[in-house]
Amino acid sequence: MNGPQRILIVEDEPLIAMMLEDFLDIQGRALAGQADTVADALALVAAGGIDAAILDVNLRDGEQSWPIADALAAKGVPFVFATGGSQDGVIEAHRDRPTLPKPFTMDGVEKALNALA
Repeated sequence: MNGPQRILIVEDEPLIAMMLEDFLDIQGRALAGQADTVADALALVAAGGIDAAILDVNLRDGEQSWPIADALAAKGVPFVFATGGSQDGVIEAHRDRPTLPKPFTMDGVEKALNALA
């Protein structure tokens, strides 16, 4: 198995989060945590034990995942942005980060995570 093994999922749609968890399980990866808000995700990042993360760009109540991306970058943890839009929706500070287009496929998730190695 290539790539990171313990993955944080930040996704505000429960069905999508469950699908990503299933993809990780099938790929032999472990869920390091799942969050649907910036505050919950930041607590998980602070706790550690994360090899990589999948960050939904737009969370509910108008939240965006930029503070989570900043915290992960500060710790040297690689991540990929999950977005239904284009790379243009990513702020300049993180525009060099990879994106995972929605709708997700298992192959797409696996390739995105393996590229973070």
